[in-house]
Amino acid sequence: MSDVGAGAVPLVDIWRGGRLESQHRGHAVVCDASGVVEAWGDPGAVIYPRSSCKMLQALPLLESGAGAALDDRRLALACASHQGSAMHVAAVSAWLAEMGLAEADLRCGAHEPTDIPERNRLICTGDAFCQLHNNCSGKHAGFLMLNRHLGGGTEYVEVDHPVQKAVRAAFEEVTGEDSPGYGIDGCSAPNFATSLGGLARAMARFATAEETGARGRAMVRLRSAMARHPEMVAGETRACTELMRAMDGVAIKTGAEAVFVAIVPSKGLGVALKVVDGGTRASEAAIVGLLARLGVLDAGHPAALKRLGAPQRNWRGFAWGEVRLSAGFC
Repeated sequence: MSDVGAGAVPLVDIWRGGRLESQHRGHAVVCDASGVVEAWGDPGAVIYPRSSCKMLQALPLLESGAGAALDDRRLALACASHQGSAMHVAAVSAWLAEMGLAEADLRCGAHEPTDIPERNRLICTGDAFCQLHNNCSGKHAGFLMLNRHLGGGTEYVEVDHPVQKAVRAAFEEVTGEDSPGYGIDGCSAPNFATSLGGLARAMARFATAEETGARGRAMVRLRSAMARHPEMVAGETRACTELMRAMDGVAIKTGAEAVFVAIVPSKGLGVALKVVDGGTRASEAAIVGLLARLGVLDAGHPAALKRLGAPQRNWRGFAWGEVRLSAGFC
């Protein structure tokens, strides 16, 4: 395993006025059930997957039986980095209420919603944003459901809590690697490090899973729920939602600091990428390029062109340049 900056290669270029203005470097890996199929940069680069691994964090919820009765919308929400829209807030609130819990039981912290209509509503009414608006509140509702099943204490985000021990065990088993450590995520939960190759291998295992055994059934349910309910995974205008709507059965998930993963069941492939400088515009362009390369996303679809290929325009509508994949990538 190596440092994230070592061995990074150009992935995405920004052109303005016919000149290369900026370049984003990183790593990308495509795996099948047997291992690495293609790679750019270093598959051994160690990263924090951040929110891209939420389907891994949700595995114990299903494998334990705690979430057996959950419908697909809630399973998608457990894997979500939602934008705090009224729909997301209501869904998390209802889930908590059915468990006899409330917003105060969450440990994710509060932040303003990124959903513009909900943010405007809060401003106009004077209502305060709360933990339900946190983009990870669905994941944390899942943690609380698992915690109720395990009988742990209230501080379920602590690394030695039964919930996080279960998450780490599943994470290491599916990535096929012992995690070298963890960092504290924006939502206060531990985020376990792994190599980019390990993350892609985990996605390939989701892609090739069959409905046999607790883990296989859990993987199939989670990947299917994400693909069927992309609106719960992110929200309107967001890359995860728009791109999943443009594909058939492919589940994708972004993470902070420019991580992106994809689960491609029709090809039996898993994808993981990391842009070293943390630039979201580059990770979105790179995942579009990879999905188009794999033949599961039409590069001419509006959701794809929005992130790669269409002219970039300024506030007056003037075209100033374009986002391109770097030479040698894809």
